[in-house]
Amino acid sequence: MFLTVVLGLVASLLFVPFGKFLKSKWSVLIPLVPAFIFAYYVLLVPGIVAGEKLQQQIPWVPSVGVNLDFRLDGLSMLFALIISGIGTAIFVYGRSYMKGYRYFDRFFAFLLVFMSAMLGVVLADNVLLLFIFWELTSISSFFLIGFNADSGASRRSALQALAVTGLGGLFLLVGMILLGDITGTFVISEMVQHKEMIVQHERYPLLVLFVLLGAFTKSAHFPFHFWLPGAMKAPTPVSAYLHSATMVKAGIYLMARFTPVMGGTDIWNYSLMIIGGITMLYAAVHSLFRTDMKGILAYSTISGLGILTFLLGLGTREAIIPVSVFILVHALYKATLFMITGIVDHETKTRDIIRLAGLRKVMMPVFVAALLAALSSAGLPLTYGFIGKDLIYEATLALDNNLAPWLTALAVATNIALVAAGFMVGVKPFTGALPAELSKVHLPSPGMWLPPLMLGVLGLIFGMMPGVVGELFNLQSANSIFGDDTELKLKIWHGFNLVLYLSIATLVAGTGVYLLNKPGERTLAFTNRFESVSPGFIITRMADSLLEFARWTTNRLHDGYLRNYILKIVMFAIVLLAMKVWMSGPVYVDYLSLQTLTIYEIAIIVILLGAVYLVVTTSSRLTAVVSTSVIGYAICLLFVIYSAPDLAMTQFSIDTLTTILFVLVLYRLPGFMKSARNIIVLRDVVVSLCFGALLSIISLKVLVEDYVKDISAFYGENAYVLAKGKNVVNVILVDFRGMDTMFETVVLGVAALGVYSLLKLRLKSSEKE
Repeated sequence: MFLTVVLGLVASLLFVPFGKFLKSKWSVLIPLVPAFIFAYYVLLVPGIVAGEKLQQQIPWVPSVGVNLDFRLDGLSMLFALIISGIGTAIFVYGRSYMKGYRYFDRFFAFLLVFMSAMLGVVLADNVLLLFIFWELTSISSFFLIGFNADSGASRRSALQALAVTGLGGLFLLVGMILLGDITGTFVISEMVQHKEMIVQHERYPLLVLFVLLGAFTKSAHFPFHFWLPGAMKAPTPVSAYLHSATMVKAGIYLMARFTPVMGGTDIWNYSLMIIGGITMLYAAVHSLFRTDMKGILAYSTISGLGILTFLLGLGTREAIIPVSVFILVHALYKATLFMITGIVDHETKTRDIIRLAGLRKVMMPVFVAALLAALSSAGLPLTYGFIGKDLIYEATLALDNNLAPWLTALAVATNIALVAAGFMVGVKPFTGALPAELSKVHLPSPGMWLPPLMLGVLGLIFGMMPGVVGELFNLQSANSIFGDDTELKLKIWHGFNLVLYLSIATLVAGTGVYLLNKPGERTLAFTNRFESVSPGFIITRMADSLLEFARWTTNRLHDGYLRNYILKIVMFAIVLLAMKVWMSGPVYVDYLSLQTLTIYEIAIIVILLGAVYLVVTTSSRLTAVVSTSVIGYAICLLFVIYSAPDLAMTQFSIDTLTTILFVLVLYRLPGFMKSARNIIVLRDVVVSLCFGALLSIISLKVLVEDYVKDISAFYGENAYVLAKGKNVVNVILVDFRGMDTMFETVVLGVAALGVYSLLKLRLKSSEKE
């Protein structure tokens, strides 16, 4: 499992030296990476069907419980097959779609990184490892959404998606750490055994909030859904992969994975049911007002994600079964429709369904694929979508409470809108008379239309043999979510019952809505009237207000004067220190300790005070610099007296170097200020006296406080034993605090790369000029 995750990352690195070759005929090798991964997991299907659960652990930071833990069960197997299988189709499709792009190699490198990150998310059995891959999906998707970097809209969409999903990731991190703190483990499979402890913990509501915020932002749920329609600025292979089958399903996977860990409670179920219900109906209705094929698919995707969350919120056995089925149903037909949209856009240079018609006459294989996907989306009998839709209605009707009729009506209304939306994309552009301006449109290369056709046919095959498909892919995934045997058995015919009647009614009503619905400028203008109260507008305004406040604060605090910066820092420190001194109680001074002062210490202090007086009163800058160095040397002598020669040598070196630097720049500084306004002098005196007094009080409190020697004793005893070093201070910096040093080095390295990039960019600009 680890190797399949790393394979994509390694392959992406090969684009650096071999990118030029992979732009040529050798690009045929690119789809082999996801194809190999798909074949690997296909070979593991029989074992998973038999109930096996494969685990792999590679030690990473075992001291804090962070290891490369991977686990393959029914749920992760289903997602791994979707990620790699549909990924193979997308890579084949993208190879033709992106042909001729300047950054062809860079595009597929990013796509491989994303694929590996998604595999890491669904295979990780450690919450911290899961979070690392979770954030890698956000970062790699940022580069993919903003791939057309010359477009301002593309850049804005990428930033918006990163901001929303990144914010959710922060909440998720807090939730994962909190979950590990409650259970005492970061391993997901072990957390299941502590479910009672989790749901009964006082911080359980907070835990649910953090985890669900991470899931809702990732899967574009209301009110965070607005980033997904904006992300349609990405190249179509990105939309087909990220926004139908993989990234947006990461939040669904998270909720499904943690349902056995922290689900089954009212707060969990109602949160998912309410947010999922709002999302699925809101987005389904919105899709009817769009004219851009990608816009329609974006909102119908959001609706489909809402359906999955809604079903997880129901939490019953009858609801978990359609979750496992609809995950695959949705991935198949939505990836197909996205690829069809890309083909139409690629050949006609438009995605506007008002302008598109009659394309079946010039792109018959594309029409067949689109029709199959649209029919599966509509839930026509003998398609895989029909199985999924029936199961959704069975789930709502099986509820034993008064909400059953209302929730069923909600599901029916949503599916009616989705039937119409599917036909708007899969049927409308291909029926009717071919416009004259599209008469020269031709069928693209097989590399573009074969992948969607295969997925469309697959949806039909799966619908004709649901028993086999359910046994292979859905049973164990449903069991993993439910935490018990769901006894899933899929079949085409259930007899004449209410579920069948609802399915027929949905199909008929959805077709009617499609025929009667006339989206255009007027309908878009109607929806734009409510823009000022939309979640996207409100959240964007909040973000803009935050940026404006940050800009105002920055302009007030950063006025360009170093003396003012120091003053503000010192004043802020005075406030914090004064609060601490006030809250810590009275100060006790051991006056008897003053009797132990030696003549040497008194002499050094007198010299130090004299130098301080010279610094603040002299009108000569050179005298001030020399006096400052005298203060430093006096402190060095005190360190020597108190048996800290190494610290004294460090201080001596720094003071000497600082004095030399000051002297070197003296003559380049402006003239010494002879006088200043009295108010400024008074201000500086008051601030200095307050700061010095507070530090003196704190120093006196430290002297009389009891202190614990456990930490110093630990380092003293273990410096040589564990780190093989005799200098305790060096050992602390290099070994015990090695992570700090490592990240400081990383920061410097990143800064160096940034400087190098800017210099290189400047050099290129100069050459062009």
